[in-house]
Amino acid sequence: MLKMIGQRLMTTIPSVIGVIIVTFLLTRVLPGDTAAYFAGPAASPQAIIEIRSKLGLDQPLPVQFVSYVTALVKGDLGQSLTTGQPVTADLAARLPASAELTLAGLILAMAVALPLGVLAAVRQGSWIDHLCRVVATAGVSLPVFFTGLLLVYVFYFKLGWSPAPLGRLDVFASEPARVTGLYLVDALIARDGETFRAAFAQLILPAVTLAIFSLAPITRMTRASMLAVLGADFVRTARASGLSSRKVIGTYAFRNAMLPVVTTLGMVFSFLLGANVLVEKVFAWPGVGSYAVEALIASDYAPIQGFVLTMAVMYVALNLMIDVLYGVIDPRVRLEG
Repeated sequence: MLKMIGQRLMTTIPSVIGVIIVTFLLTRVLPGDTAAYFAGPAASPQAIIEIRSKLGLDQPLPVQFVSYVTALVKGDLGQSLTTGQPVTADLAARLPASAELTLAGLILAMAVALPLGVLAAVRQGSWIDHLCRVVATAGVSLPVFFTGLLLVYVFYFKLGWSPAPLGRLDVFASEPARVTGLYLVDALIARDGETFRAAFAQLILPAVTLAIFSLAPITRMTRASMLAVLGADFVRTARASGLSSRKVIGTYAFRNAMLPVVTTLGMVFSFLLGANVLVEKVFAWPGVGSYAVEALIASDYAPIQGFVLTMAVMYVALNLMIDVLYGVIDPRVRLEG
C-alpha cells in the first residue's frame, strides 16, 4: 500500500507543475487590465503605468513566472488586490465555508442516491427503477442556479420556512469560536445549540441544491455497478448456497460494487468544491468559488492562481484518498500495488 501511494504521488507532480504553468499563462491572457481597474476610470495614463510597475506587470512573462514560482516555493500565493489580504489568509478563511457546504450536499446526496441505486438494481424494471431514472434525469437537466432560486422562492418567499439566503448565519446569530471553520462542528464543540440551529437552517437550502445536482451521477453509477455485480458468478453461488437476499446484497454485492461508486464520489466532491460558485452566489455563501469569481472580474491574478492551485492540490489529495479506500474495500488492490 505504501509503495502504491508513493507511485501515485510521483505521478501527480507533473500534473501540479502543468496546472501552475497553464494557470499562470491563462491569467495573463484574460481580457482586462489589472492596473487600469484599480487605478480607476479617472486615472491618468501615467498613474496606470506606475501601478503596473509596482505590481511587476511591466516585466516580461518569464521574469514574472520566475518571481511567482519563487514565492510559491516559499508558501506565498501573493496578495489579493481586491481584499488587500494575503491570498493564503483569504483561502484559509473561505475554504471551510465551501467545504461545509459541499460535504453537506454530498452526504445528503449519498443518503438518497446509494439506497435508491441499490433498490433500482435489485428490483430492475419496477417503479423504484423508473423513479431512479427520473431522479437521475432531473438532476442532470436542472441547472443549479435554477434549483437554488426555485427553492428560495418556495421555502423562503412563499412558505417562510427557511431563513433569508444571506450567508452562513442570520443577523441575529454570532459566529462560534473558530476551531475547524465549520460552523456546525464549531457550534457543537462550543455546545452552542442556538448557533448550531441557525447555521443548520442556513445550510439546508444550498445543501439540498447541491444534493439534487449530485444525485444523478451517484445514483446511475450505483445502479450500473450493482447490476454488473448481481450478475456475477460469486453472487449466484452465494444465493445457491442458501444465504438470505439481505446478506447476499449487503455483504457480497454492495461491497464489490463500491469501487466505481467511490471513484464517482471523489470526482463529484472535487467538482462540487470548485464549481459550486453559482450556489454560493445565489445564497450569498462566502466560499472560495465566489472569491475566485470576484477576483476574475477584477482581473486580480493572485487569487485566481491560488484558487486553481488549491483545487488542484485538493483534487490530488482526493485521488490519493480514493486509492487508499480501494485498498480498504478490496484487498486485491493492495496485493496488486
